[in-house]
Amino acid sequence: MRIDIITVLPELLDSPFSHSIVKRAREKGVVEIHTHQLRNFTPFKHGQIDDYPFGGGAGMVMMVEPLVNCIESLQKERKYDEVIFLTPDGETFDQPMANRLSTLKNILLICGHYKGIDDRVREHFVTKEISIGDYVLSGGELAAAVVCDSIVRLIPGSIGDEMSALTDSFQDNLLAPPVYTRPAEFRGWKVPDILLSGHQKNIENWRHQQSLERTQNRRPDLL
Repeated sequence: MRIDIITVLPELLDSPFSHSIVKRAREKGVVEIHTHQLRNFTPFKHGQIDDYPFGGGAGMVMMVEPLVNCIESLQKERKYDEVIFLTPDGETFDQPMANRLSTLKNILLICGHYKGIDDRVREHFVTKEISIGDYVLSGGELAAAVVCDSIVRLIPGSIGDEMSALTDSFQDNLLAPPVYTRPAEFRGWKVPDILLSGHQKNIENWRHQQSLERTQNRRPDLL
């Protein structure tokens, strides 16, 4: 899989992609992640990529020409399965969406800033708009890091135990059950006996029941 990211702050993404699962996936060739500095594609002086909005109002808007130059330059090299704009008014990102995106070959992410991007880019180039929550960030880079991390870990070969990703919270619209490790007793706090029984079927039934109860108590909207 290849992920290209259009950004004005590529250095902000260096750390998230240089550690943990994403780092290992890149080293193994499971995924390629490339950032592209938008200012390199502007014809305007001093790397300008934003301007005042028509009609007035507070804030600045990312200009159409630099974005289109960058997108079309990348599209000359490959066809993208999705061109994604990260925006507060996009579709809320969730696990089923992450699952679907992880099966694609090439995706392009656009990180917005200021009051957003010229809407002509959204009309003519963007195929999907994603929000990671009902709040506003300073820019789309952190949202891009969240989206990338969530889908890269689902790609076969990214993690040692591929079944682990399939048993995460939300994969079956349930929250994950409680988990424990050694010691079996600490300060009088004991691990549930069923987990020490060795009876795998009973353990799986218990875990499923715990998932149901936890989801009912914490996220009944998922049921």
